[in-house]
Amino acid sequence: MADESTTTVVVAAAANLGIAVAKGVAGALSGSAAMISESAHSLADTANELLLLVAVKRSDRPADERHPFGYGRERYFWTLLAAVGICVGGGVFSVMQGINELRQAGDEGGHFILSYVILGISFALESVSWLQVRSQLRNDARRMSRGMREQLQATSDPAVTTVFLEDSAALVGLLIAATGIALHQATGSHIWDGLASLAIGLLLVGAGVFLGRQNQRLLIGEAADPRLREALTAQLATYEEIDSVDEVLTSIIGRGEVLVAARIDLDDTLSAAQVEALARRIEREVIEAHPSVRHFFVDVTADHRWPTQD
Repeated sequence: MADESTTTVVVAAAANLGIAVAKGVAGALSGSAAMISESAHSLADTANELLLLVAVKRSDRPADERHPFGYGRERYFWTLLAAVGICVGGGVFSVMQGINELRQAGDEGGHFILSYVILGISFALESVSWLQVRSQLRNDARRMSRGMREQLQATSDPAVTTVFLEDSAALVGLLIAATGIALHQATGSHIWDGLASLAIGLLLVGAGVFLGRQNQRLLIGEAADPRLREALTAQLATYEEIDSVDEVLTSIIGRGEVLVAARIDLDDTLSAAQVEALARRIEREVIEAHPSVRHFFVDVTADHRWPTQD
């Protein structure tokens, strides 16, 4: 799964770097605020994808003494920085560019054909990246028995979500930029160009805020899919030695990694040796049944009484 995420991010970064250069040249020649905004958008996306590469690599490091549960949550820190980059590097810059364009007198513009060609090439390259990340999202959704929309909101891998939203916003932004340039060409008014830049900026700010909130909940420590908790509760209830399952707590600690703590009430006739053997068997069978469970802890309720031994 880590290799798949790396491939997705690398494809997106390579596409965005080439697109940013092309848009920058077209924007400088045409003076189009929308094209300049799109260039800044692609540069921000490239920088963000470099952050995502760092996130993928650092979060896959093995557990050690200082981090006994691994580094999975470090992925959420770096993708949170990427979300901020989308807002500031792309969104705020584009909004300011659009406002400046609306305040200025503007000119007739030019190099419209060049702008359309660059936008068309950019759309094709962005589509390649978008199809790659969409394929991964669909595979992840299929593994989790979810729809695409639910997978976007509930995934434990925000690196993939970030690339998907970046590419989706980029495709929509390209259409907005093309519309603004076309209306500028048709009417001779630069206002349309400024409005397009403003719309692109607001689009990116919205995407950044969504990603920021998603990473916030994962950094804080969000519970796993409720279906996992229900399945674990049902599985624990099948053991004859367990009188009741009082509580099952879950926490996402990385991409596809969950920590589980269960509080159970045992049969009072069990000896200490039987409790120890049962705990080991439960842990083994739970992890076998649910590969996403990386750590499983069981707690016997306080009212359990060890039997006296003669």
